[in-house]
Amino acid sequence: MKKLINAPEDVVPDALRGLAAAHPELSVDLEHRIVVRRDAPVSGKVGLVSGGGTGHEPLHSGFVGAGMLDAACAGEVFTSPVPDQMAAATAAVHAGAGVLHIVKNYTGDVLNFRMAAELAEDDGIEVRQVVVDDDVAVVDSLYTAGRRGTGATLFVEKLAGAKAEAGAPLAEVADLARRVNERSRSFGVALTACTTPAKGGPTFDLPADQLELGIGIHGEPGRERRAMMTAREVAEASLDAVLAELPAGGEPGEPVLVLVNGMGGTPLLELYLLHGEIDRILRERGVPVARVLVGNYVTSLDMAGCMVTLCRADEEFLRLWDAPVRTPALRW
Repeated sequence: MKKLINAPEDVVPDALRGLAAAHPELSVDLEHRIVVRRDAPVSGKVGLVSGGGTGHEPLHSGFVGAGMLDAACAGEVFTSPVPDQMAAATAAVHAGAGVLHIVKNYTGDVLNFRMAAELAEDDGIEVRQVVVDDDVAVVDSLYTAGRRGTGATLFVEKLAGAKAEAGAPLAEVADLARRVNERSRSFGVALTACTTPAKGGPTFDLPADQLELGIGIHGEPGRERRAMMTAREVAEASLDAVLAELPAGGEPGEPVLVLVNGMGGTPLLELYLLHGEIDRILRERGVPVARVLVGNYVTSLDMAGCMVTLCRADEEFLRLWDAPVRTPALRW
């Protein structure tokens, strides 16, 4: 294993120190391992809290800032944060309008955020929870009951963040987040396994001439293993899976938001090439494309691979997507 680390057990706090040094607009609590926008709590605004195991950067800490998350909790690599972290983050962003927890559908995350919500409510903070479960590859796994939460987490955090920034009440922000999740589907492909600092080796064995279709963001196995495919074939397989389960739009010809996401070890050269194939296929199938984001956003350490996420976008979704955002990893 070759990694830019000091010691496997210090990866998370060391990375958080670096994040704090690079982004003074954030407040980093190393004791609780939470990242909070420095102006929090914002008076009268619904607070947004998310989080999960590290190793998926820039998710979630890189999405803390105006127009997106108010706080993120950092667990150990691929391990859920604990309820005390989540409760501390909830208290830090509460400004009287309540707090929304955005939770990827992994058993540890769901249970721990639920416990954190109970702790917060004991302190008089109203909390709503929205679970993201957009991955179409598998249903039920070692990590989940139901579908896994993956690329659509970015869409939920961005659109709900814009809604909260505009001053919407908690019930409306939570309802918007649920609708974004319901209208989103994802599918991932691994070209290589990832290597966790603690393990010191690949999380699974994937021969050089094969790829894994339908992986999760923790190196979980997918639907099937195939001989290496071209970018065009990967795009076809991914969109076949996503479009088969993507809900129909509310209006005929409703467009989609597109996320072409790298898993951490995929160059932008390849991601843009892949997006060219995805864009061509969507147009051939009569699916209008409204907005596109290409890059490494929801990752799995150093895994080479990709994930395609589509979201049916009505006018409100597009307006919220275009709303200003200023975070370390997403800004316009």
